[in-house]
Amino acid sequence: MHIRVVAQNLGNGGLRDSEGNPEDRWPALAERLRTAQPDVLLLNEARGWTEHGHRQLGRAQRDLGMYAAPLPPSKTGMRTAILFRPDTLGWWTHTNDAVSQETTHGFVIAAFPIPGLPAPITFAAAHLDPYLGDKALYEAKLIATAAYRYGPYAVIGGDMNFPPEDGPDPDYDQMRPYNLAARTLLTDPGTALRPDRRAAQMLHKCGYLDAALHLHRRTSDAQLLRRTGSDDRIDRIHLSSAFGDAISNYQLLDLPAGASDHHGVAVDIDTDAIDRNTLWTYR
Repeated sequence: MHIRVVAQNLGNGGLRDSEGNPEDRWPALAERLRTAQPDVLLLNEARGWTEHGHRQLGRAQRDLGMYAAPLPPSKTGMRTAILFRPDTLGWWTHTNDAVSQETTHGFVIAAFPIPGLPAPITFAAAHLDPYLGDKALYEAKLIATAAYRYGPYAVIGGDMNFPPEDGPDPDYDQMRPYNLAARTLLTDPGTALRPDRRAAQMLHKCGYLDAALHLHRRTSDAQLLRRTGSDDRIDRIHLSSAFGDAISNYQLLDLPAGASDHHGVAVDIDTDAIDRNTLWTYR
């Protein structure tokens, strides 16, 4: 079986601009996402999707022909969301947001049994804290652990807000002062800026592969490391190490232009190529 995973930051739900003014970008986002043809869609900033009787959530399900797992709580209203295609994945057996409010924006996981695999694949929609590297580091560890709740086959996607574990430096000239302060390590005045890669390094330490970086190391294709935001590759898909040989066809989703201030990312998983030799249970 082949599963296409897409992660996309909607930008204020796709319904408002950064100042809170009405701006319905959902039709452009829906076009982008339909073109990508995801089986699993991991969304950030689903702001306003619970209002008016979950009207926008229903609109998204209809426009994409996908179903949504229950939305998690969020202290900021910038909810994460998981949509899925049951014709491919079937129906989730578990969904969990038990520690969602330990994080700034919240997160949710959903586990799907896959024919031929001895454990389900668990997908997590994540959106790490943007303000402080220490908090993002904590959240990365929390979400990495939660995604392993139902076994070793775990996929985390979303806006990670901090630099990847390796790759080109961010474009510091494009950073606002608050992001420059957040996304770089504290150094002595006058010394060179250093990107704060700790959150991504924590995911690596927890056994996750950065899909784009993993494929770049195989192919040396620099296009795989393109920025997803104005200054860095902060939108990413991370997969547990069992997926190493199963990852292919990474794509950056940037059309239609202006659909969001973040590009989306997509990757394909060949479930027949997932490593079945290392199986453990959560305890």
